[in-house]
Order: sequence, then C-alpha cells, then structure tokens
Amino acid sequence: HVQLVESGGGSVPNGGSLRLSCAASLNPDSDYCLAWFRQTPGQEREGVATFYTGGGAAYYAASVKGRFTVSRGTAEDSVDLQMNSLKPEDTAKYYCAAASICPPENRFVAGRFDSWGQGTQVTVS
Repeated sequence: HVQLVESGGGSVPNGGSLRLSCAASLNPDSDYCLAWFRQTPGQEREGVATFYTGGGAAYYAASVKGRFTVSRGTAEDSVDLQMNSLKPEDTAKYYCAAASICPPENRFVAGRFDSWGQGTQVTVS
C-alpha cells in the first residue's frame, strides 16, 4: 500500500482558489494512478480528478472540468490539485487515493483504489 498525506485545505469565499497537495510514498519502479475524491456527510465519495504518474495524463469529472487542474507536485512524489472558481457545492472533505492499475472505467470508482489519505476539508461559502 502507498502512504498518502493531504494538505492545503481551508475556507475560501465563493469564486476563490485553493491548492491541495498529496505527498505519496511511491515505488520509483512502478507507475500509479493517483486520484482526488471528495465526500460530504451522508454521500458516497465522488471522483474529482485522476493523474497517471506514467505519462502524466489527467482526467476530470464533469463537475470540475475547466476549474480544477491535477498535476505532479513540486515536492518529490506528490500530486497537486489546483482548484479555481470554487463554488459552495465544492465544499467537501477531499481525499487522495492511489491504485497501481487504473483502466478508464475505474478512474473515478472509489472501490478500485486501495490506498487512501486521511482527507483535508475544503469549505466554500
């Protein structure tokens, strides 16, 4: 399993920006699918963005496309989520997740990821 630690959450006004970071303990000889999910109380985890370490391809949920950008972080073995034009409906706890195999149909399926961080709260008001 991969160890994941998120940081960067907080409270911002409607229309504001935040940058989340996920520090990951990755095997340098392996490729991974690193994803960001979010969850509100009583709801299932929703896939937001997925990043493939082998090649750098990124994919987004329709709800965030054009506003969020997932990319390799400035720190070694990290992935960042830049969130712009935030809306109140983006309020949630955001989680970083990792999987070693991530076919297209699993990119946003929480049950297909076997490593999770502890989450970081994002509040937009």
